[in-house]
Amino acid sequence: MTTRRWVSALLAGASAAIAGLLLAGCADDKSPDARPLPKGKSAEMAASSRPDMEQAEALAAYRSWWRDLAAVSATPDPASPRLNDHAMGGALELMKHGLETAQKQMVVARGTPRPNPEISSASRDMVVIRDCVDGTDWLQYKQNGELKNDVPGGHFKVDASVRRVDSTWKVSDLYMHEAGSC
Repeated sequence: MTTRRWVSALLAGASAAIAGLLLAGCADDKSPDARPLPKGKSAEMAASSRPDMEQAEALAAYRSWWRDLAAVSATPDPASPRLNDHAMGGALELMKHGLETAQKQMVVARGTPRPNPEISSASRDMVVIRDCVDGTDWLQYKQNGELKNDVPGGHFKVDASVRRVDSTWKVSDLYMHEAGSC
């Protein structure tokens, strides 16, 4: 199941549960304070929750992009079809370039980067993210299992744009700052 479908299914289930609770609470029509919502109010309320869902989907795509990058970096395979799942444009090209470099240097990445994204701005089709990724456990190793160098992993700032294309969110623009930048 794709991340978008999973998030949609989760949000749909939560919405159905909340709607059920609200309907059960409103079932007592004997209450003197009970009044129906004005016409169009329920549609307006549903529309106002849409931006939150879009931002959640964009964040889920961003986090999935990190999982894809970590998984593919363990082999490194710049031709992996997994790269296209959550990336496009400049972000996709940057990933491929980094993986090609790792392949030429005969190094692999082990460990897990831990993103901590925050939304900087959002519109209907684009979410801008600022992040401070914890890369202390995500290091490069030589083929023989030794560390590539004695430089420890660290925290680094990431600026990213996640765009919606049709119904899919993908990381499109990306800038990773140096270790210690956050």
